[in-house]
Amino acid sequence: MNVRTATHLDRDAIHHIHWSAFAAEERDLVAKLAVDLLSEKTSPSVISLVAESEGLIVGHVAFSPVTIESDEAFQGFILGPLGVMPDYQKRRIGTKLVESGIQQLSKIETDILFVYGDPKYYGRFGFSVEAAEPYIPPYKLQYPFGWQAVALRDYKARRTSASLVVVPSLSNPALW
Repeated sequence: MNVRTATHLDRDAIHHIHWSAFAAEERDLVAKLAVDLLSEKTSPSVISLVAESEGLIVGHVAFSPVTIESDEAFQGFILGPLGVMPDYQKRRIGTKLVESGIQQLSKIETDILFVYGDPKYYGRFGFSVEAAEPYIPPYKLQYPFGWQAVALRDYKARRTSASLVVVPSLSNPALW
């Protein structure tokens, strides 16, 4: 298996991955998000990775920057979406994608990485609810227990609450 940076030529495959991997009630929304993140113009840039196996793109993950209006020095990202084709799940492809992304984020001195997902899955990467507590997501969460973070480098979490600003593709309350 090979992990590489996604390109616009991968749009259809990325859409298909998320459409296939997610439940019917969220597949269209998540697949659109994954493709839209490929075109986001941000600084720092969105990191979008694909996993290839046997000549096919079978997994995808995106990491997009988040900011705090009152803290220009803060550098955070949010992981999502992450998807793996159903026939390729349970082969550590998602793990490899997340680990590859964390390595890239560490190289660009990212302070903290957020995720809104299953604590059982993301806990294995060091994500915790406690690390995310001071950071207020942009919308009310349907499942607050899924809001997690992991500090990268020697970043010390805030002691006071701060509201996060996300990229336009994530600025949809239905995603939260």
